Amino acid sequence: MAKKSPVLAFAKELPQNIFAGFVVSLIALPLGLGLAIASDAPPLSGIIAAVAGGLVVALFGGSHVTIAGPGNGLVIVLLAAITTLGDGDLYQGYLFTLAAIILSGGLLFLFGVLRLGAMSEFFPASALQGMLAAIGIGILAKQFHVMLGLTSIPGGTVEQLMRIPDSFLLFLGLHPFAGALGMGSLIFLFLYSRIRNPYFHLIPAPMWVVVGSIGIGYYYTLVLNKAVPIDPELLIKIPDQLFSNLPRPNFEKLLDLNFIGVVFSITLIAVIESLLSIKAVDKLDPKKRRSNVNKDLRALGLASIVSGFLGGLNVVTVIARSSVNANNGGTNRSANFFHAAFLVLFVVLLGDQIQRIPLTALAAILVFTGYKLASPENLIRIYKIGPEQATIFLITLITTLFTSLIVGIAVGIVFTFIVHLFLRKSLFLFSLNIFKPNVLMYREEQSGNYYVSVKNFCSFLNFYRLKMKLDQIPESEHAIVDFSLCDFVDHTVMEGLHDYQRSFARKNGVFETIGLDIHASETQHPFAVRKSLPINVLIGVQSALSNRQKNIEQLAQQLKWNYSPKINSEPKGIESFLFFESKVVNYSVNSLYNKTFTLFDLSFSEGAFITKEDLKATFLLFKSPTTLPVFVLDKEDFKSTLYQWAGFDDINFKKHPDFSKRFHLSGNDRTAIRALFHSELIYFFESHPIFHIESNGTHLLIKGKDRLSSLHEIKIMLTFAKDLLVLLKSTPKI
Repeated sequence: MAKKSPVLAFAKELPQNIFAGFVVSLIALPLGLGLAIASDAPPLSGIIAAVAGGLVVALFGGSHVTIAGPGNGLVIVLLAAITTLGDGDLYQGYLFTLAAIILSGGLLFLFGVLRLGAMSEFFPASALQGMLAAIGIGILAKQFHVMLGLTSIPGGTVEQLMRIPDSFLLFLGLHPFAGALGMGSLIFLFLYSRIRNPYFHLIPAPMWVVVGSIGIGYYYTLVLNKAVPIDPELLIKIPDQLFSNLPRPNFEKLLDLNFIGVVFSITLIAVIESLLSIKAVDKLDPKKRRSNVNKDLRALGLASIVSGFLGGLNVVTVIARSSVNANNGGTNRSANFFHAAFLVLFVVLLGDQIQRIPLTALAAILVFTGYKLASPENLIRIYKIGPEQATIFLITLITTLFTSLIVGIAVGIVFTFIVHLFLRKSLFLFSLNIFKPNVLMYREEQSGNYYVSVKNFCSFLNFYRLKMKLDQIPESEHAIVDFSLCDFVDHTVMEGLHDYQRSFARKNGVFETIGLDIHASETQHPFAVRKSLPINVLIGVQSALSNRQKNIEQLAQQLKWNYSPKINSEPKGIESFLFFESKVVNYSVNSLYNKTFTLFDLSFSEGAFITKEDLKATFLLFKSPTTLPVFVLDKEDFKSTLYQWAGFDDINFKKHPDFSKRFHLSGNDRTAIRALFHSELIYFFESHPIFHIESNGTHLLIKGKDRLSSLHEIKIMLTFAKDLLVLLKSTPKI
């Protein structure tokens, strides 16, 4: 079979990458402006960073579907730098900070050259979550006042949090309209995900806030013939001459200790945020590729240098915009480029409209972002992994709030080590193997499998040693990691092993961990700390069935099928379907099955990190009686029409206009698909409820509603699948 030309493949995917880049730009515009303002930098500095990141990383980066631009994590660092380096003069502080950004870009580039991309593994996962939560609280604390129209509330993060009740009383007397607009924007952002209309979700929530606030301004001026009741100081300001009088970075404090501290702080947070984002977005790549993190660090460093010289903020890999890119059809770095190009067009052509955006609306977007970073749900999720992980999270969070980011993460690392020492109660064992677990790897001759044995203990401090071995194994192969000689495995390692399992599964490889069956954990969570115990100490716990589970169990008895309420963290047979290309499968549960059909509830995720959304739906899987072409059949709507413009072709039938109007049918082998969809099969779909149906060639996957199905809906799905199977058996082979 002839290999497809990369140029032809790029050209074919170009429309959908343009489309994805446009959607990302709708989020990047308000976020870029907001993050810059939150840092006390000029509004356009955030857009400059996004444009520099999009152009430079698209050309020189090592990732595929990530988006580069200004990041949430550095707002607190940049704000402190601009405030302190200028000794009260914010503009001078901004110029000094630009110099720090340029030097930080140089360090970031050097990290890539020295191949230090693995350094993120030295940070325990719970401590990182605590640091990011502290950043979120810092953003929320400052921006909440701005959202109410109060831009000059002094004090640190804790002081600003304490003054929120006072600001509620003040804004009513100072800026009631602007403050109400900010509060309304925040309420809308919280309610956005509850709006089920798919057309409404074609525009991202931050852009709705921007468009709505601009529209209110036009309503006052054009309809009511009144001035907008918003103080001009609470509106965006951009210079008339965009490309002249660019700020010049000031390097006069090059040897100042505070300046050097800012450079290292920016670099540290940029590395952590970028590496975490790259790692998360790789799970969403529809082509199942792994990023070259060191190459990406070099590109991000170059982009930060360019951005700093042009007056922009530093450039990192951003998780929210990257998730949107993957979920809207982005397949290569051209989407990053087009997102930057659209931003340039917005600023050049829509400058007047941008200056009508109230700061309170942008602040609402940042308050929502800060809340997502510091959501109580994050603490609850970590507590479910283990109480000790929640303690690490809280210690890091509190330390970061009262000191600094660097001190906070350092305390988090030390405290994690102390917790591990307490759990294992063996200082001698830890001291022998702090940075070097005993890892042995070889390839078995007969089976060809890769065998990795891990001895003593494995934690965040030495996980990089195990990763060095695992990264040498092709993801299409069979790897076996044996922990039977390992006494202790921490949360960071367990989560990392889970990522390897996903990566191998996406490349049709196998990644197995063995030897953990004699290890105990504080909770039932798959990422919980594992420590070896005698077998007779291990006790299993069976949870009680819910009412829905009891109903499904009763249905299984009526049908004489099998039923299992157990959670399966590695459901088989579904990763090959197109539906899961940019989604992450979490687990399946409530399996109702016989020799032919398997019905199950599935938990899966869209997006990642703060944009991650966990979803649940009911699916039915069965083997086709004959070989089928690969296809996807779904309801035809406005969203599918947009995707068709972006390169996702719809197969229509002239003799069946009603079917073509109601259904969106796509697949590569159009001839085989047309042969399969004969008149009788088309009439079957027309006369039954509409499901999302996919074929991977050998099996069919049927998805119910965008939620768990009721017992009645399960019965309808089963009847539909049985009738479809009978019809397929009578269909001539393709």
